[in-house]
Amino acid sequence: MLKIGITGGIGVGKTIVSRMFQVLGVPIYDADTRAKWVMHHNTALRQELEDAFGPATYTDAGALDRAYLAGRVFNHPERLELLNSLVHPHVGNDFNEWAAGHADKPYILKEAALMFESESWRQVDEVIAVYAPLELRIKRLLKRDTHRTEADIKAIIARQLSEEEKMRRAQHIIYNDDQQLIIPQVLALHEQFSKAEV
Repeated sequence: MLKIGITGGIGVGKTIVSRMFQVLGVPIYDADTRAKWVMHHNTALRQELEDAFGPATYTDAGALDRAYLAGRVFNHPERLELLNSLVHPHVGNDFNEWAAGHADKPYILKEAALMFESESWRQVDEVIAVYAPLELRIKRLLKRDTHRTEADIKAIIARQLSEEEKMRRAQHIIYNDDQQLIIPQVLALHEQFSKAEV
């Protein structure tokens, strides 16, 4: 079974591209969603997070206090690095368990915004980078995330690995730039991955 990663910065449309693969019957592992699940349900990770960021990391009811945790790591790169170093290994283990349950498929997809930053590209055979120009990404995000300002969006983008670097490291690029149709690009890769010998 081939393991394919799909990544791209905020606003490039990687989730839309992933859904197209899903319609074709490809199992999709959404690393961001699963990370939230693991942070709630993995007892070892819960203890590690409380040790690192304090007992207020979880509410009295046992739920992750995302606002508290965000406040602890925002504008503190070393704390964010610590958070990621605790969470990513557990998500990696979760992915491996999930992937084992889909061994009958020709290939699976792992969608992760921080594929290269988290080193999770090491768990996949090839990576697709979804690309969109900066101006288009900002326009999409202002429409989608009405609570964010253009300055907020640019700050998030500035903290992520550059699109140029992601495209350099990826084996495949899907252009979601409103100039090229996405579906033919997805279908071409689907055909290629479905026939691949691992």
